[in-house]
Amino acid sequence: MTTSAPQSNLAASPKIVILGATGPTGRHIVAQAVARGYDVTVLVRSPEKAAELKGAKIVVGDARDEKALRQTIKGRDAVISALGTPASPFREVTLLSTATRALVNAMKAEQVSRLIAVTGLGAGDSKGHGGFLFDNLIYPLLLRKVYADKNRQEAIVKGSDLDWTIVRPSILNNKQEHKPVRALTDLSDVHGGTISRKDVATFLLDQVTSSTWLKKTPFITW
Repeated sequence: MTTSAPQSNLAASPKIVILGATGPTGRHIVAQAVARGYDVTVLVRSPEKAAELKGAKIVVGDARDEKALRQTIKGRDAVISALGTPASPFREVTLLSTATRALVNAMKAEQVSRLIAVTGLGAGDSKGHGGFLFDNLIYPLLLRKVYADKNRQEAIVKGSDLDWTIVRPSILNNKQEHKPVRALTDLSDVHGGTISRKDVATFLLDQVTSSTWLKKTPFITW
């Protein structure tokens, strides 16, 4: 499939799909997208959890189901994947990579090229930049299997011919104030950090109409 970089003059009301919309970051993405006047569709497994996502079209289905994904993204301009999974110190994690593989296939089939995906600090070449506590305790004891799947997820996205951006936030918090966000690809001086889910949502939505971070993996933090 031939893709083209997203243009800044994309329609004032982009049609977007949000995966992971019922999660703590996903809810901010939906609320801000609706506030911007975007045409928002979300794919959720539990309609009860999506009841508070005002202004979004709710589609019930599994993000690992390629058929459901195709039906959801048909005619859309972009997809934001904010899928997450809880810490799993003992059990293998496959949700993120399985859903991402299905999503990439669905986007290719429906000729939707713009994908913004969230992973996290510790994925790919950002491993080892989370600070002492994260790198030496939290990551190896609680998140090793989650991040193994995030790495598989990133590899699937990078191996596609989509117009992708992979965003790696620092440690997330629930603060409500906006602060200046730093977006970096050189992590030589990065040793941890924190950022609000609210500011992560803003950054993700900004990428829908921007090609600044096209086919790049920015780390974002305050």
